[in-house]
Amino acid sequence: MGTQARTLCLLLFLLQIFTKPAELAENSDFHLAGNYLLGGLFSLHANVKNVAHLDYLQVPKCNEFDMKVLGYNLMQAMRFAVEEINNHSSLLPGVRLGYEIVDVCYLSNNVQPGLYFLAQNDDFLPILKDYSQYVPQVVAVIGPDNSESTITVSNFLSLFLVPQVTYSAISDKLRNKLRFPAMLRTVPSATHHIEAMVQLMLHFRWNWIVVLEVLPMPEASQVLTPAERQHLNTILDKLWGTSARVVVVFSPELVLHNFFQEVLARNFTGIVWIASESWAIDPVLHNFTELRHTGTFLGITIQQMSIPGFSDFRVRHAGGGPPTPNRTNLRATCNQDCDACLNATESFSNTLVLSGERVVYSVYSAVYAVAHALHRLLSCNAKSCLTKEIYPWQLLKEIWLVNFTLLGNQLFFDQQGDMPMNLDIIQWRWGQSQNPFQSIASYSPTQKRLTYINNVSWHTPNKIPVSMCSKSCQSGQIKKPVGLHPCCFECFDCPPGTFLNRSADEFNCQFCPSSMWSHKNAITCFKRQLSFLQWYEAPTIVVAMLAALGFFSTLSMLFIFWKHFQTPMVRSAGGPMCFLMLVPLLLAFGMVPVYVGPPTVFTCFCRQALFTLCFSICLSCITVRSFQIVCVFKMASRLPRAYGFWMRYHGPYVFVAFSTAIKAMLVVANMLTSTINPMGRIDPEDPNIIILSCHPNYRNGLLLNTSMDMLLSVVGFSFAYMGKELPTNYNEAKFITLSMTFSFTSSISLCTFMSVHDGVLVTIMDLLVTVLNFLSVSLGYFGPKCYMILFYPERNTPAYFNSMIQGYTMRKS
Repeated sequence: MGTQARTLCLLLFLLQIFTKPAELAENSDFHLAGNYLLGGLFSLHANVKNVAHLDYLQVPKCNEFDMKVLGYNLMQAMRFAVEEINNHSSLLPGVRLGYEIVDVCYLSNNVQPGLYFLAQNDDFLPILKDYSQYVPQVVAVIGPDNSESTITVSNFLSLFLVPQVTYSAISDKLRNKLRFPAMLRTVPSATHHIEAMVQLMLHFRWNWIVVLEVLPMPEASQVLTPAERQHLNTILDKLWGTSARVVVVFSPELVLHNFFQEVLARNFTGIVWIASESWAIDPVLHNFTELRHTGTFLGITIQQMSIPGFSDFRVRHAGGGPPTPNRTNLRATCNQDCDACLNATESFSNTLVLSGERVVYSVYSAVYAVAHALHRLLSCNAKSCLTKEIYPWQLLKEIWLVNFTLLGNQLFFDQQGDMPMNLDIIQWRWGQSQNPFQSIASYSPTQKRLTYINNVSWHTPNKIPVSMCSKSCQSGQIKKPVGLHPCCFECFDCPPGTFLNRSADEFNCQFCPSSMWSHKNAITCFKRQLSFLQWYEAPTIVVAMLAALGFFSTLSMLFIFWKHFQTPMVRSAGGPMCFLMLVPLLLAFGMVPVYVGPPTVFTCFCRQALFTLCFSICLSCITVRSFQIVCVFKMASRLPRAYGFWMRYHGPYVFVAFSTAIKAMLVVANMLTSTINPMGRIDPEDPNIIILSCHPNYRNGLLLNTSMDMLLSVVGFSFAYMGKELPTNYNEAKFITLSMTFSFTSSISLCTFMSVHDGVLVTIMDLLVTVLNFLSVSLGYFGPKCYMILFYPERNTPAYFNSMIQGYTMRKS
């Protein structure tokens, strides 16, 4: 192309509020911080560093309401970045950038600029089959600032793969790179803004929040129509009636002037206002100093970043006056310096300086991202760049790959085309020397964590404002929702035996495991107290002493009977059958410890089988002994054949074996129907206690065994009573009566006690009755005979026994 200059210009969208924009339709688009749309068009002239072509924007009257101060601030940031790059010796050497500014009027003028950018220099947009070699008027666009406008413009630009870098549109829809492949941004997405808000609310335990999104949008004159006024009053009436003390406002700053004027008129107080990025650092709203009386103002915005030299550049007047507009040229506009608007900007200069450059840095970094991509695409070195045709898709590819350092920050685009810039939580302050937007926390999109750096100065001194529909439940209390809102609830205590695990479910009490228990309002369970007979307890000591007495006395009696086995006293007491009674008695006394301590399979077997069998053998022997004495003296002469049959076939031993067999079958049946494995049962009187017993039907089996013992006691008592007139040496009625009466009454007492009591007391009573029954047999039946053997040996002779029998016979005859 020789020395013919080729143009590569940077086009800047500048949105000013002169007309009424359309109403927002996307609820997720909260952040409209910065109402200027910035788009870029670069021009490149061959071989020389050329002066950028500047168009001029005709700006109507400039006051803080007609012109957005932050928007003008962002426009100046665009200009500052371009001039800084043009004056930079190492970035794009030999290339001079230019820009053009277009007013998109919020939403109403989005399509025309988009088509204008895509057209060629003659404003003609041809229909081609392949646009890969097509060169539009622009090769990059910076802006717009809000998501709705960005989506509209990006639908056009993405078809031609024209790079678009927005600095303030945060909608998550723009992360869809199949739909918007050419769209990138230098701010975190809406997900991170919302996450920062949520973490802020969780930190201060706010769960009752008012969210305002769609407020009446006024005309440029800020005058509301009657319908808009009614709509605003309805919103304020609801806001006045709510108990929530935290209000999140997702609306552009244009609609908030009338809103906050009404808030002040109605004397709202005690509210925490949380601003979206669209107005979080708006100096015009901050200039309403009376807002400090309505509560505390917090906001979400881009991190603070100082840009050296920009504060002076922002209020710099142009060297010469604006050129005279060319009315015959449709593109002719006024000077972008907009000297008439500088007065409004200068009035907020101190606020802008103190607040730090936040969104400004996003604009600044967007321009630099495009410049670095151009630098790579043009294969620039330290002195010059190549001269070649630039196609938008080529530049887009390079923008995705940029990775550079700007004012100490490493800048790059992630897979979604977002630049992971940190967010700040700021608080509005009023004071000449104070930062009007002081940072209190920082949110990192990469770590997804909110870090607090300063304390908040609340409108409630030394106290964090409370905004909860319901107060927090106390420990161990569940929430029962009231109405449709999960934040409104009533608190109920978790009953004993349950606990509350807030991390798993804060609405339901969970039951403790069967081996554990809890008190009312518990958050954990504890192991139940195990209840069983223990050695250090007084009842155990008493029973152990009685068992020791029975064991040693029975052992002594066994020795005495063995030594005097051939004497008449031992023969009359039963002879060999005496040992059949004494050995089970001795075994039973020796196994009393199986009742003490936690039950096991062995101890349960001993309790349910050995003890009851031993006692039944003793009772069977006593019963058959009583029957045999009566038969000898009263039935032998009357039924000699029956008596002979009884003696010939060892009737006493057959009866004992038969009774023992029946008792064994009862014991085995009881074990088969239940189990001998130890089990725990909850004490009905104290659920904190688990009663360790041999099986759940322990009492039923005990009652069955006791019933048979009672029957044997009654039979033995009856035969003993029938022999009350026998000779003194053979008259055992009073001893057997004493033993059987005690056994019968103790068994009745045990059955009665078990019908009204449960737990360890039953075990103690069972053991005590068993030991006493054994003692009654041992001392009541064998004790008198041992006494006679030891202290009246003259009565333990055959002659003495024969004389007693002869005397009884003579009395009967």
